[in-house]
Amino acid sequence: MIYKSYLIEQSNVVLDKKIFLFFGENLGLKNDLKNKIKLSNKKAEILHFNQDEIIKNDNIIFNEINNISLFEKEKIIFIEQVDDKILEIIKDICEKFNDQKIYLFSNILEKKSKIRSYFEKSDKCGTVACYTDNEIGIRKIILNKLKGYNGLSPQIINLIIENSNLDRIKLNNELEKIVTYFQNKKIEYEKLEALLDIKINDNFNSLKDEALMGNKLRTNKLLSDTIIDSEKSIFYLTLINQRLNKLKDAINFSKETNLEDAISKIKPPVFWKDKPNFMIQTKKWNTKKIKKILNKTYDLEIEIKSNSTINKNILIKKLIVDVCLLANAS
Repeated sequence: MIYKSYLIEQSNVVLDKKIFLFFGENLGLKNDLKNKIKLSNKKAEILHFNQDEIIKNDNIIFNEINNISLFEKEKIIFIEQVDDKILEIIKDICEKFNDQKIYLFSNILEKKSKIRSYFEKSDKCGTVACYTDNEIGIRKIILNKLKGYNGLSPQIINLIIENSNLDRIKLNNELEKIVTYFQNKKIEYEKLEALLDIKINDNFNSLKDEALMGNKLRTNKLLSDTIIDSEKSIFYLTLINQRLNKLKDAINFSKETNLEDAISKIKPPVFWKDKPNFMIQTKKWNTKKIKKILNKTYDLEIEIKSNSTINKNILIKKLIVDVCLLANAS
């Protein structure tokens, strides 16, 4: 049986179905649903399994279910990284133990997936697609989390949305910062900017974008003007990697459709304000060049983490120069 994710988030009722499959690319939503399940079953013992260990020895899960007695805690089972390989075992569990709470978590499952089809058609089970959040969904999360806060203007809401990049995990982290910092429940714009490092992040994002567009003059100027916080070096590498991976996706998708449609398929989506720069960047990069920079960022991350005395500031700036030069290379 199919359920909408927002119904699960709003109510505990449908979670009374004993076996659920959560699938899709939205890791943040799946984490939220896991936390909701845990909160709804505070007295239960949570058991975690990976699909591969169950397939190797399905006795481990059957033994756990069989060992439940009236004198034990209720047990809730989470199974990660699920795909069609585990379907027959799940069918067997559904037939023999329809009172056991089991929650399966998977990445993207195509419509032709056998396990997805089974859960969608079964009256005993539930399935929830966890697709990427859109701006409307992110806005609702903010309004719900910050309900009752003074100063929650459209300007502040938009600032939080843009800073989250429509990523629920990042959004939840930022909202926790806001709740912790503004304990008087009065949000001030300037303090929020400082708390979330908005200006620092915006400056680096501008530098990153100019380099990816191959704009030498702007990159050189921003390298002089931008403060590189050495404590945030891994974060900077993550921002570069995220953009490069989105460019790679756009390039791959554009082999089958036009660039506009290809960009619309990217998950998480490209924020509307970023699209003009992103369009230019897609024309500057190919998969070979992207792979080269991704390898550099990977090596640089290892170097930074393994050597605390290294000058991270210089390394990040050198990487930006390399990105700009490669963007212009044929």
